[in-house]
Amino acid sequence: MYLIGNISIYLGIVISLYGIIANIVGIKKKSSKWIESARGAVLSLAFVASIASFLLLYLLGTSQFQYKYVASYTNESLPMAYKLTAFWAGNAGSLLLWAFLLALYAAMVVFSKEKKNPMMPYVSSILMVNILFFFTVMALNANPFEMTDKIPADGKGLNPMLQNPGMILHPVTLYMGYVGLAVPFAFGIAALILKRMDSEWIKLTRRWTLLAWLLLTLGNVIGGWWAYLELGWGGYWAWDPVENASFLPWLTVSAFLHSVMIQERKNMLKTWNVSLIILSYILTLFGTFLVRSGILTSVHAFGDSNLGTYFLVFMAFMMLFSLYVVMTRYGMIKKDSSPIESYFSKESSFLLNNLILVAAAFAVFWGTMYPLISETFTGTKVNVGAPYFDKVMAPILLVLIVLMGICPLIAWQKAVFEKFMKNMLWPLAMGVATAIILFAFGIKGIYAIIGLSAASFMFGTHLQEFARGISARRKATKESILKAAFKLTVKNQRRYGGYIVHIGIAVIAVGVISSHSYSTEVLKTVDAGNSIKTGDYSLRFNELTEHTKNGNGVVVADIDVTYKGKYIGKIKPEKIFYETWPEPSTEVAIKTNWSQDLYVVLSSWENKDKVTFMVKVNPFVSWIWMGGIIMVIGTAFALIGGRPTTFRYQINKGISRVGG
Repeated sequence: MYLIGNISIYLGIVISLYGIIANIVGIKKKSSKWIESARGAVLSLAFVASIASFLLLYLLGTSQFQYKYVASYTNESLPMAYKLTAFWAGNAGSLLLWAFLLALYAAMVVFSKEKKNPMMPYVSSILMVNILFFFTVMALNANPFEMTDKIPADGKGLNPMLQNPGMILHPVTLYMGYVGLAVPFAFGIAALILKRMDSEWIKLTRRWTLLAWLLLTLGNVIGGWWAYLELGWGGYWAWDPVENASFLPWLTVSAFLHSVMIQERKNMLKTWNVSLIILSYILTLFGTFLVRSGILTSVHAFGDSNLGTYFLVFMAFMMLFSLYVVMTRYGMIKKDSSPIESYFSKESSFLLNNLILVAAAFAVFWGTMYPLISETFTGTKVNVGAPYFDKVMAPILLVLIVLMGICPLIAWQKAVFEKFMKNMLWPLAMGVATAIILFAFGIKGIYAIIGLSAASFMFGTHLQEFARGISARRKATKESILKAAFKLTVKNQRRYGGYIVHIGIAVIAVGVISSHSYSTEVLKTVDAGNSIKTGDYSLRFNELTEHTKNGNGVVVADIDVTYKGKYIGKIKPEKIFYETWPEPSTEVAIKTNWSQDLYVVLSSWENKDKVTFMVKVNPFVSWIWMGGIIMVIGTAFALIGGRPTTFRYQINKGISRVGG
């Protein structure tokens, strides 16, 4: 096993190098034989990475503690699901996962129906440079198949915080999103090298980019859900440096997905688009650097590693290489691009949307890195916490929500103000009505009311777009409402998939604004038989008991809950004590419904009859998870269908109000 694992890693290095050289020779000599050989190298890489990955899974699942990685992240009592997911619990395993996913993606790309495309040897080489990096780092610094000096009787076990279903999915989806961005990056660089800056590379990578964005979205939402359940502080997003690192490429890819539509339709923003995808890819490396360097404190970071240096060097190399390619082609790209005809047009609104998203990314980047920057130049480390991010990001995200409500209402090329105002009438009325209703029900907090009204306005715009599209189709075809709705959306999957995503964002916005503005918290010590009252809830503490589960000690509080005087059941927050970890794990108890969560944490106890609880009532948190699901559905809908924009635009212009 030891030999197979190590040979796989070193073979990965050799095959990557060979594949890159074969591509270069094939390009220079215009030899299909060499290019074909390089394609075979990609397939071999996928095979080698698969062997190494399945071998590590086998070692983890069978508790082979003679391997350092297995002994460091598993033990005998760990459930099998968590033994296997320890694959990505540490540096060595997560690097192997990166290499494995990247090799699979590379194989799918070079054996796709576009395998004869002239860009493919360049794309293949760029992807193999990335794979070479990961295999090299494993060989030099983080070998998942390194042996222990002395075989321990049992392993250290997995960090209790990672023993949650959310952590089975959260890292994998983020990794897949990160790795997926390497594909459009490689196509973008290939197009630059070949001086083919038309929309071809964008069309070839549209599904890859959308898939990467979908996985990043999923990864971030699941990460928030995990934090809410597992960390026991009552929130889902803390602006932790590593959280921010995964949010940064999500912001820039969101901008890219909007601006590429302008290039496809209007032959504009070519430099901007290729720069955005390069930036997004570099930010994935930056995120990995943050996690592995340990330069910033985070609950996610692998802080005791010097891997950050490797990533810093690789990131600098890829950044300089990309910058060189862009700068040497800048004149050609600019000459071939069309200018924006009117500042009052959909093109301009998309560009504004892009600038705000990039500004948001810069604000998050600056807040994340400022402690390090201040320490470098002043010697004093200044902490930048949630108040900075809340203060800076709240107005930026509010403007984005409003803009998402306005963009669909503006026509392409040059909008007419009177028509725009007419289109905006009903969504605006919906936003104003929301504000009036909130005031009428005594809801306080002017900023929260503005935010909720903006979300309502944005939702109203998209509802109106669906309604008008269905109405126009019914007039043209005489179909029933359901049939018209079905055919309209199925034949315009890209457009309406995007609208569904926007609706998901509106739903998330309601959850974030409400839970941030109107949550309540009580920290109280009670004796057995006494109650804690908060809002419409009353919690009667009955008893504290102990038992053993999977070899770990568990302390459980038994609580009866009533809501508006009606008994609604029991709730049982826990603390789990692991033999191999110094701190107990908090298991939060939550009762949820469509409008609010009752969130209870067992904080501490003096004895079994005197216990301290933290009780929170968080309004509309479930809307965040629901909005995430809607976003995933919308993205998947757009991903499955979606013809080139220009073609779709032609067949729909008869029923498209905006295009008219």
